[in-house]
Amino acid sequence: MFGMDIQELTQRMHNFVRNKGWYEENTPRPQTPRNLAISLSLEAAEVLEHFQWTNEAKDHSALAGELADVTLYLIQLASLTNIDLEKAVLEKLKQNRHRTWPEE
Repeated sequence: MFGMDIQELTQRMHNFVRNKGWYEENTPRPQTPRNLAISLSLEAAEVLEHFQWTNEAKDHSALAGELADVTLYLIQLASLTNIDLEKAVLEKLKQNRHRTWPEE
């Protein structure tokens, strides 16, 4: 297995979307930030389905596919809104390092 950074994943995702024609005018699947945010939320809900009524996902491969869908929509949304996702994640980790949460 080989590693790939976020820029490489982003490029592959854009190539896929372009090849499908989803960046074209009048596409049935317009790739707008709003539509991508909705799709991201829907895919995240599909991740939840794997844990409904159980603590363990029964179909590991299907769960992996849903996590990949979430990742692809997240990467695309970040790219189209000019957010450096790697930088944003690192900044959030830095902020959270100094953050405290109330005791339950």
